[in-house]
Amino acid sequence: MKTVQMMIVGAALWSAVAPAWALREGEAAPDFRVASTAGRELSLSDFSGQWLALYFYPKAFTPGCTTEACSLRDGYSALLENGVHILGVSADSLETQLKFKSDYHLPFELLADEGGAVIKAYGAEGMGGGARRVTFLISPEGSIAKIIDDVRSAGHDAQILAAFHLLQAHAPERPPVLTHETESAPSSEAEPLVSPVEAGETTAP
Repeated sequence: MKTVQMMIVGAALWSAVAPAWALREGEAAPDFRVASTAGRELSLSDFSGQWLALYFYPKAFTPGCTTEACSLRDGYSALLENGVHILGVSADSLETQLKFKSDYHLPFELLADEGGAVIKAYGAEGMGGGARRVTFLISPEGSIAKIIDDVRSAGHDAQILAAFHLLQAHAPERPPVLTHETESAPSSEAEPLVSPVEAGETTAP
């Protein structure tokens, strides 16, 4: 009983302090290149110009991680319609990730971060050497737009979508892009040229 209580307290303390060690919103998202269920290594640059929800989870096939993955699976179409792609990360082996993706028909790819390089780069270390549950919403420019620490396994798709919509609502309007034609085109309101004769001026004989 005492051991269980210590584990619960330890997990609570880790959850409380871990975000302080992680990256901050607005910072550049660390790049990576790791084996994936796509049949090749994937990197952050593969998603350049797109919104990406990079979600870390402790261990495949555990109840919470399965619920979270299935939530993202069920809401995948809505996320894609809004331009948000999903990529999962855990310290599981590639073999385990492939089975996890196949068994639960996950439409998105998973990274097999067995060495923990990506987990460490994002400050997503959890107890026991794996990852903690945290999601990074990365902008098309490659910066961390939102960090979701209070992940809800059930309904995490809606949680990501809500965060995305909030970011869009507060996004500053971009000024119109001036093209070369726009800059060089004469103004339609420019005053017409008037000759001295038309202006009533006379020239000396």
